[in-house]
Amino acid sequence: MKSLFEDPITLEGNVYIASDFHLGAPNKVESDQREKRIIGWLDNIKEDANHLILLGDIFDFWFEYRDVVPRGYFRLLAKLAELHDRGIQLYYFTGNHDMWVTDYFVTELGVQLFRQQQAFIINGKRYLIGHGDGLGPDDHGYKFIKWLFAQPVNRKLYSALPPRWAFAIARYFSRKSRAMTSAAEQQFMGNGNEMLVQYIQDVLTHEEIDYFIYGHRHLPIELKIGNSTYINTGDWIMHDSYAKISAEEVHLYK
Repeated sequence: MKSLFEDPITLEGNVYIASDFHLGAPNKVESDQREKRIIGWLDNIKEDANHLILLGDIFDFWFEYRDVVPRGYFRLLAKLAELHDRGIQLYYFTGNHDMWVTDYFVTELGVQLFRQQQAFIINGKRYLIGHGDGLGPDDHGYKFIKWLFAQPVNRKLYSALPPRWAFAIARYFSRKSRAMTSAAEQQFMGNGNEMLVQYIQDVLTHEEIDYFIYGHRHLPIELKIGNSTYINTGDWIMHDSYAKISAEEVHLYK
């Protein structure tokens, strides 16, 4: 079995991690208010941050045409560019809502882009970090749909749609998905029913990892599992939560 901890990225200093902003949802007014809170948070952390990791679903839907990017989010994108110019390293993991990010953030904002979880050594500790969707047992229907959407030919076909149609279709299915899952997202379902917990337990049978940090779940979680710790960064729809890694500690904040 191939180790998950091959070619780790080594980081030192203060690392901030957040996910699931879902900008654009459920409407412009609420999204704009959320964006301002996020920018306020980024302003607060920029004095001591060395690295910022975004764990996906930053946008409720994102699709880049070759010469067109989605309208809106200027304040957030400008703030990320400012952080990069200050020397803060930016890392972006695609989620299930923004899986069609291509090279815009890389070329314009200087982010390092990841499409799957990545091993890190941060301040001497071993981390496995990612968005978190599609991990764990079962949920085969979702995993198949994710695989289908990730195929380059399907992205190319979708890009043939006019942007207005493409975004209208995506927002319809996003609203439908959120209506079906929002209640379940707000409660911890026990170790036996949490797919990410089951996944971590399986990984720990053959890997030594100090921390697992994921998003996707929309519920802030800090849970000891064996000799490891699972942290879920929650979301900015309900919780305004994030994780901070420093030389002294790792902690989840709301």
